[in-house]
Amino acid sequence: MSRTGWTRLGALVLALVAACLAVATGPAPAAGFLEGTHEGADFLIGVPARWNGGLVMFAHGYEGEGDGRGSVRASPLSSHLEARGYAWASSGYRSRGYRPDWFMADMLALRAHFISRFGAPRWTILHGQSMGGHVTIASLELHPEVYQGGLIECGIVDGVGLVDWLYAYTAAAEYLSGVRLLDAPNRQAFAALVNGPWLAAMGTPGSYTERGQRFDSVVKHLMGGELPLRLEGMRQRYIMNLNSREPGPDRAQEFARHASTTHIRYRIDGGLGVTEEELNRGIRRITPASGARSREGNPVFAELTGQIRVPLMTIHETADFRVPFRLQQDYRRRTLAAGTAHLLVQRAVRWAGHCAFDGTVRERSFDELVEWMERGVVPAGDDVLAPDLTRIGLRFTPALHPLDPLAPAAR
Repeated sequence: MSRTGWTRLGALVLALVAACLAVATGPAPAAGFLEGTHEGADFLIGVPARWNGGLVMFAHGYEGEGDGRGSVRASPLSSHLEARGYAWASSGYRSRGYRPDWFMADMLALRAHFISRFGAPRWTILHGQSMGGHVTIASLELHPEVYQGGLIECGIVDGVGLVDWLYAYTAAAEYLSGVRLLDAPNRQAFAALVNGPWLAAMGTPGSYTERGQRFDSVVKHLMGGELPLRLEGMRQRYIMNLNSREPGPDRAQEFARHASTTHIRYRIDGGLGVTEEELNRGIRRITPASGARSREGNPVFAELTGQIRVPLMTIHETADFRVPFRLQQDYRRRTLAAGTAHLLVQRAVRWAGHCAFDGTVRERSFDELVEWMERGVVPAGDDVLAPDLTRIGLRFTPALHPLDPLAPAAR
């Protein structure tokens, strides 16, 4: 054999050896369950034996404050996904607290880790609950090249708008009660004011004083209007939604320092002895800390843009007072302004509470999101900006709440 022939043969042998080594050291077979810690965050991964290439990343909700890593949990869709050949991955996050900026990075790191073990997915959906909704919407706006779809349930879809709402609620409670809640020097003093003179001045839902009736009307407009089961939701979070200007541990302070109510326009029904002009002139305004809400400094805590590039499905309880339905309306307005409203489908569930969905609601929404992504079939949704919201969510509520005004028992 000539020297040229031997050279070609040697090159072929080296290529075959390299290919064999690539197989031996490349991604693991696409099957099994994996748990561990990656870049400071615990994780869980599930991959079915016949993986079809779809990957769903689950971003869980707020776990309170404290030291140490966050806790990891399986995707609430895990059984549904595996039965259909989809893989899933969940991060516990690097810490507790409210840091969607950090947790967005944790989800990106976990996806890269998944790819290193199992290979690149053909598409990735980011699924967020509650605070995980903030993680999801920030990821879709800031990393549109990574994700091909989003599913947000009971989620903070308008990001920093949640902390604005909480302090708008508290400022209205202060003004209408005459109790200077926002002057409390610490959380202990704040709690004493709330449980003492504030409650005496306002009463409770179902037993309001005249001042309490005014507050209820203002809150109705703040949370999105006369939504089904609004009063039941108000009872659940009436006091818990009041927030001191001294929120506590450092990580909570990072969220609170971005609060702003300078853009809030308060409304109230007529005949209650206070005009909207008086409200908007008299209620104290909260301004963000210096450097807060800066897109250059930290875009996850800046106002969102509505500039999404992939299909997004949201599901939300009408009377969720922990994460109010108003955030759904505000983000719809952002997408309308950005020209992306055709990429957002929103569904209401007629219920009071937070993240209390029937699993069938979640599974149906996920399946229709995939059909939208893969076949272009746009799912049905609700008009969250409709002037009359009395019938919203009827198509997506499996069983009406006993106190729902449209339930047979309530008629």
